Amino acid sequence: MPKKKYIVSLTPEERSYLEKFTTTGKTSAYKINHARILLLADTNNEEGGWIDPAIASVLSISVSTIERVRQRFVEEGLEPALSRQPQSQRKPRRLDGEQEAHLIAITCSTPPSGYSRWTLRVLAQQLVELEFVESISHETVRQTFKKNELKPWLNESWVIPPEANAAFVCHMEDVLDIYKRPYDPQYPVVCFDESSKQLVAEIIEPLPMEPDQPQRYDYQYERNGVSNLFMFFEPLAAWRHVEVTHQHTAVDYAQQMKYLVDTRYPNATKITIVHDQLNTHVPASLYKAFEPAEAKRIFDKIEFRYTPKHGSWLNMAEIEFSVLARECLDRRIPDQVSLKTEIATWQERRNHLLRTVDWQFTSVDARIKLKRLYPSILS
Repeated sequence: MPKKKYIVSLTPEERSYLEKFTTTGKTSAYKINHARILLLADTNNEEGGWIDPAIASVLSISVSTIERVRQRFVEEGLEPALSRQPQSQRKPRRLDGEQEAHLIAITCSTPPSGYSRWTLRVLAQQLVELEFVESISHETVRQTFKKNELKPWLNESWVIPPEANAAFVCHMEDVLDIYKRPYDPQYPVVCFDESSKQLVAEIIEPLPMEPDQPQRYDYQYERNGVSNLFMFFEPLAAWRHVEVTHQHTAVDYAQQMKYLVDTRYPNATKITIVHDQLNTHVPASLYKAFEPAEAKRIFDKIEFRYTPKHGSWLNMAEIEFSVLARECLDRRIPDQVSLKTEIATWQERRNHLLRTVDWQFTSVDARIKLKRLYPSILS
């Protein structure tokens, strides 16, 4: 560990004064704390001076405060060390470039045993234990993250595609080429996805919002089951339709394909449907729901295309589901009737406003930005 720059070495008179100062008389709490810092840091006591993290742990004071008291004692004397530094003279602690690099590297590593994630205080402690700094407060760590726009307390759930996977890039480029097709009402391109929404009823009526007071919900609620949501989204027509059902079996999927063929696009020559590789999202589901002739009729009107496994972000219906979740479903909805009403209002408004997705990502972009996903061809 680097040698301390500010060594507290009390004379017998100073030590006697501080001991009396901390046990008798009336004075500010911060002055008593500063006196205790000096007594513990004193290198002339029998056990030698305590290190800053130990003092911080015993007195519940930040390490940066202990550092400042040390510095003021060495540079200005005993009385200034017991007093607070004027606000205008205080300078926030800053890490140098090398120390910042160490902090970022630690943050990107696995947290220590017993912790699910890094916290500001654990990071500060780790920097001291690894001897990258003599002492540091969690506030300095926070300021460093703010400057570098880092948020180690956040994490994101993500489906990570495998590297060098031929099947992935095959399906990806197929979907990206489909998205390049010009609009043709005889050959519509429709994205399809499904999700769910838990139905939750209030037990106690929420309190309305008031000035300086947000709307308040009771933590108790009543579960009313889960509803399934099927989403159709035709980007080039700025149209979406959400169907609410009780379940999502192969038969339910087949009924959605029948709706697409007979109700939405009865005059279309061929409908291209883009969806993920869920086990029910297959033409065989039509034969589970309908007689063979009817299943074949629907099958002949649809061109089935699939996003790659671990590549659901290529489905624009998933993007539309994200909008639905933020704008409409981010609240407690008690029953399926209410859910259908709210979703119908939401989709009618978005369809009226012609909201869509301006997809710009192409196969050419993928071959550059997602190069690691492509197999390496050796000559």
